[in-house]
Amino acid sequence: MGKQTSPARKTLPRFEEAAGLGPEDERFVRDLVAVLEKHGNLDRFGLCLLHDHFPVASDEILVETHDISARTLQVRVEKAETTEHTRPSQWRFVKNGDEKAAGHAYQVILQCNLASGCPGNRKKARSGAA
Repeated sequence: MGKQTSPARKTLPRFEEAAGLGPEDERFVRDLVAVLEKHGNLDRFGLCLLHDHFPVASDEILVETHDISARTLQVRVEKAETTEHTRPSQWRFVKNGDEKAAGHAYQVILQCNLASGCPGNRKKARSGAA
């Protein structure tokens, strides 16, 4: 699931240009909350602002690591085929019928690995290791 090559991504706005949520999005958010609630996913998924800071090639993936004791997150680019970060943690929706998405309505955009200190590794979390 994790070590997949991403299809070509549609160009996203730079962070400085991306519009965040505002009062005009209230109806959209309420509809989304209703769908998440209906499927029991209200406490599982949320929203993030899709944007670019730099190009990420179709054979690359963003990976996340963190340092529990320093309370920091780090995101970097790795080759999708060779990364050991295999647990997806952020997804991007794709249009229905888009064959580039390998039959899914989503595309992985960020992943991590339990061994790297990503959420879910209880042994590392208890020890305080990163």
